[in-house]
Amino acid sequence: MVELKKTTFDATTFLTSAGLGRRIVRLKPKEAFFSQGSLADSVFYLQKGRAKLTVVSQGGKEATIALLFAGDFVGEESVAGVVGLRLATATAITACVALKITRQEVLRVLHEEHTFSDLFLKFLLARSMRTQADLVDQLFNSSEKRLARVLLLMAEFGRPGESERLIPKITQEALAEIIGTTRSRVSFFMNRFRSLGFIEYNGGIRVHKSLLNVILHD
Repeated sequence: MVELKKTTFDATTFLTSAGLGRRIVRLKPKEAFFSQGSLADSVFYLQKGRAKLTVVSQGGKEATIALLFAGDFVGEESVAGVVGLRLATATAITACVALKITRQEVLRVLHEEHTFSDLFLKFLLARSMRTQADLVDQLFNSSEKRLARVLLLMAEFGRPGESERLIPKITQEALAEIIGTTRSRVSFFMNRFRSLGFIEYNGGIRVHKSLLNVILHD
């Protein structure tokens, strides 16, 4: 009797291709992955693009609680317990490509594939640390520093690569929503950053490493 060998699980292949319980979705800027209050029945893995998580209070006030980048999972709360409702809205900031995975399939690979569960755990820890940093930023930093931090995050500084990076086109209104200030304040700070040589913008925004000086300066 011939013994069948178990196929080696490849987390990268799993997260970059469609298959049983998962499919590729493409979103335009401002298009929602899911909305607050909808059924939490799937997890998304962001392959390309940038997105944000927002919540709306009963009074109608909206707040951005997280920025999302390629390599992030979105909607991971759907595997926390019984199927519930989304606590936030995930919206594309730029054009996005993502893998939509059913809740059942995520639970299956978490239990059966250690390489995937290790990857998922590392993501959750990184998300927790980033959330703490976001909270500190909101509590203690000025809107100017919050804007500088958001631009650096969107440019993905801290990852290997060039000393300056291009952010896809984003409106000042969107930046104002993310950091919790007015468009006029964002316009003022953006003009200041440009005059100081920290950024360039003509459609897209080119962020220079020197923008770190805004955050580091007391």
